[in-house]
Amino acid sequence: MYRWYKILTYLFYPFANIFLLLRKLKKKEDTSRYKEKLSIIKKQRGNGFLVWFHAASVGECLSILPLVQNLEQDTKVNKILITSVTLSSAKVLQDKLVQNKKITHQFLPLDIPNYVNQFLNHWSPNLSIFIDSEIWPNLIFQIKERSIPLLLINGRITKKSFSRWKYFNSFSKEVFGKFDLCLPSSKESEDYLKILGAKNIKNYGNLKFSATKSNINNKLNSDFLNKINNRKVWCASSTHSSEEIFCGKVHVDLKKDYQNILTIIIPRHVNRINEIAKQLRGLNLNVILYSDINKMNNKTDILLVDAYGEAPKFFEITKSVFLGGSLIEHGGQNPIEASRLGCKILHGPNIKNFVEIYDLLKSLMVSNEINNENDLRQALVKEFNNNDLENTESIKKINNYGITILNNVMKEIKTYINI
Repeated sequence: MYRWYKILTYLFYPFANIFLLLRKLKKKEDTSRYKEKLSIIKKQRGNGFLVWFHAASVGECLSILPLVQNLEQDTKVNKILITSVTLSSAKVLQDKLVQNKKITHQFLPLDIPNYVNQFLNHWSPNLSIFIDSEIWPNLIFQIKERSIPLLLINGRITKKSFSRWKYFNSFSKEVFGKFDLCLPSSKESEDYLKILGAKNIKNYGNLKFSATKSNINNKLNSDFLNKINNRKVWCASSTHSSEEIFCGKVHVDLKKDYQNILTIIIPRHVNRINEIAKQLRGLNLNVILYSDINKMNNKTDILLVDAYGEAPKFFEITKSVFLGGSLIEHGGQNPIEASRLGCKILHGPNIKNFVEIYDLLKSLMVSNEINNENDLRQALVKEFNNNDLENTESIKKINNYGITILNNVMKEIKTYINI
């Protein structure tokens, strides 16, 4: 089966540049760096031990920062390479790591043998670490042909991706059997990895719990904070279609009793922002976009966030967060970030993507299921009337849990550095 996959990628090779040029025209690629995906590399490797992390997009890139910060202090590690796929991930890493000479970022090349070979020849990593669900067969096979240790960390295999891999059972065993170590993010992923052919599997928990408060430097503008000083604030994050209007109706109802209420809505997909604003204004609500935050005043009902990566700033100032994707047939969004920052998590019944995480949060009494507008209203009123600014005991437990996961993962990684 691998032979057929390899042939198909070779057939795509003559069209790769055209493919990326079309993506560039659609503003889906970096105009000055997109050729990195063709393994045209301008950055130098340098000498010494190089650890390579591959994380596809923003969430995965942020999850590895505690690992990167730890390895940055390790004198045995001379260089840390981080590859990703998306534009947003490159921007986030640039903002976080711009001053660090030990760390470099580049886009992952397309999974075509020629490009993969050039990439590995140039960077010659001593240790390769894939994050989450990034599985590229040509890359994986060439890594192992060079006897480079290969780890899958915070491995996440969804039911949908498992079904696809299981259809190619022998191929999946070839691919997943190449990993020297797999650290799944959940029990479900652990079970799937075993069936798919992974061998050395250890489950320490979800690495995303490890980015504690000390890792985050997100503060809102002081003028904005002064404007909302005496207001009741709640946040709806990672919302999908129909969930924004749901939250708008709850706001209308709450406003009968709380004239100073402010609702912050952070859509999952910013490209829907104009549609959302129109829907909310249809409820006679005063809506201001985050990009026009200077126009906000005490009559503003809804602050609609039209930028990526801003959610943690708002989690810092609110006790209650409704997590979207949970009132629709989607499976929910990840509640870890908000819970780490002391927020009470409110969610709908559809949370199949994060069942184990929600089980933990429920045991700490920091999550609450809502099924309709009245449920959400009552939950918010309860939090508004709660004088405790944050659940310090649950934050402490979550942070300790995250530190334990981080220490265990780092111990495994350093086994391959200290060989």
